[in-house]
Amino acid sequence: MFRPSRFSELLKSIRRDSFERCVDQHQANKFSKGFGCWQHLIAMLYAQFSGFGSLRDVEAGFNEHANHHYHLGARPIKRATLADANKNRSIRPFLDLTQSLITQVGRTVARDIRAGVYLLDATPITLRGKGFEWTVATKTKKGQGLKVHMELAAEVALPTYLKITPPNVNDITIGQEMPIREGVMYVFDKGYCDYNWWWKINCAHSKFVTRLKSNAAVEAKRYRVIPTAETDTIIEDVEFVLKNRTPRGGKKIYYCEPLRRITVRRKDQRDKTFILVTNDLEASASKIAELYRQRWQIELFFKWIKQNLKIKKFLGKSENAVRIQILTALIAYLLTAAFQRRNVLDHSLKKIIVAIKSTLFTRIAVDSDRIRRKRDFDSLQLGFKLCS
Repeated sequence: MFRPSRFSELLKSIRRDSFERCVDQHQANKFSKGFGCWQHLIAMLYAQFSGFGSLRDVEAGFNEHANHHYHLGARPIKRATLADANKNRSIRPFLDLTQSLITQVGRTVARDIRAGVYLLDATPITLRGKGFEWTVATKTKKGQGLKVHMELAAEVALPTYLKITPPNVNDITIGQEMPIREGVMYVFDKGYCDYNWWWKINCAHSKFVTRLKSNAAVEAKRYRVIPTAETDTIIEDVEFVLKNRTPRGGKKIYYCEPLRRITVRRKDQRDKTFILVTNDLEASASKIAELYRQRWQIELFFKWIKQNLKIKKFLGKSENAVRIQILTALIAYLLTAAFQRRNVLDHSLKKIIVAIKSTLFTRIAVDSDRIRRKRDFDSLQLGFKLCS
């Protein structure tokens, strides 16, 4: 009986017919000379899961498993062909596939959590040196290369929105493009400071927690009593309104309802504080502070991605090649997370990634156990039919 490899099992979350329709829509296989988008995707995912950092290694490693190519819908690859595809092929099929997997994740998150916490942040992808001259025009004081903007569902550590931009694109610019969910909690830093955007979140009956800028013009309305149990960490809890409703020519601030300003003492540095702002007037100050601490999860997520997937060393130096590799890294993460949930595995994603790397083309125990259970069940059903 045929049993799929671990690689085939990972690809089950991808609907190939939908992927091919997307390829046809964007004419991404034009002038492909037999190396289509599906083959390109398989090769780039193999590079991610295997951990190889050069085209030569990817070519040699993948071609060693020719007996698996048919079931993957692939053929042997050549490094020059892969390099040309990374440089010239449209990234739209990869981008659309990423968004499709993120949508699947969104449905899963919606089933698992009713009113979740969503974290917003961005991380730089540093690109300097020979071959990356195209990054000079958009570099900033903080970095040169690209920036990955993301919305992360905190409870399940899965991305629910993604966009790749040059580093000179402000975080709030992308935040304003994100769809606002109803009845959830958003947590973000000072890079997303826009009062009218906060107002849209409030109008969607959602909550937010962020940092308040030091030069914000506010008018205190009511000082809230701090419970004795919170006085060690909470210094001040006050309700306020925004004072300057017309900050500059032609602009008007629509946020007119009260907000909360909570001054929190840092646990690691007792002499320092940070000031939080939220539209949640009911939760305790310590809970609001704990929600903001959860923002560190997205920082750890970015760190995990950079450490465990290939987005530091690139197989090509053109902007197109870099974007494709970043997208396939995120596709690999989403496929691994779906594999974990589908097979109800208790192992961490890091442990699963390590197992995948060493057993990518082996017949996995999960499948063999499932097939054996199905065979036993079918035999039992047949026995019942014979007896009846």
